[in-house]
Amino acid sequence: MASKYAPNRLWLFTTKADHAYWDITYEDEDGLVFGNEGHGAPEWLHEQLTGHRVTIPHMNNELRSLNLSTAAGIATYEALRQIRAN
Repeated sequence: MASKYAPNRLWLFTTKADHAYWDITYEDEDGLVFGNEGHGAPEWLHEQLTGHRVTIPHMNNELRSLNLSTAAGIATYEALRQIRAN
């Protein structure tokens, strides 16, 4: 049985995504998922969340990925901004 505190939807933040994080309409009770800073999210999670993967585009194409805390802050800010605007 799922917990009553479980999120309704999960969004996986990854460099292996086609959609930018700002193109998503976040809803109350969504969950944001981030992989390990050194290795990213495990493959089984990518497979499970195929339709819910988003990326944070960055201007420097030579940069592999953002620091985990920076990515979490960017994503959380956008989700809260959208939810509070509604």
